Amino acid sequence: MLIPPPFIRFLATEVTKRLGAQSCVFKHPALVSEGFETIVLDELSLEDEINAEARALLSQYNEYIRHQSISYHEMFSRVKRKILAERKVISAVAESRGPRTMKLSRDKVLEISHKMAGMLPRIPGTRLIKGWNNTRLEIQRHLTDILMLEEKSDRLAKQMIISQKREIPEGSEEWQVLHRNYYEEELKKYGVYLQRETQEGVA
Repeated sequence: MLIPPPFIRFLATEVTKRLGAQSCVFKHPALVSEGFETIVLDELSLEDEINAEARALLSQYNEYIRHQSISYHEMFSRVKRKILAERKVISAVAESRGPRTMKLSRDKVLEISHKMAGMLPRIPGTRLIKGWNNTRLEIQRHLTDILMLEEKSDRLAKQMIISQKREIPEGSEEWQVLHRNYYEEELKKYGVYLQRETQEGVA
């Protein structure tokens, strides 16, 4: 998944807290947070499903791609764009990445903010102090701010690998282990524990 589920839970809880402090009255904040979490998980699960469909389609042409020296990444992107268009789904992946961007595309964040804001009036005991659209804009801003924390954690983890005395090839098994460890340590600063999630899943 593009964003780890524990961070999605943190994001949903944090957006709920921020809205409750500024622009909404929640009688049942836990229901709001659970609803927000479900929306994001569903969107990213759909992205995983489309990625798997694109890979399955390409697997039928592995020999052709290899013999024609075609870029697998380019073919994957083409097939995925076609599936997204056919299913009328907005891609969750940001097309370009820089030091001030997040993993989720701005269009996907916008779509999620609409779904979150649209959910609020259906939760008993919820009142929007600033009106629906202003609340949606706040949700969008909070989502962006919180997602930047995840992006910062990922970036710092990569920087720590680069700072090693010897070069560690990106994507290698050692690189992935180090990145996971550093990434986990950075997320702990926000109260997000990936290791605990893994242990609970095994249990």
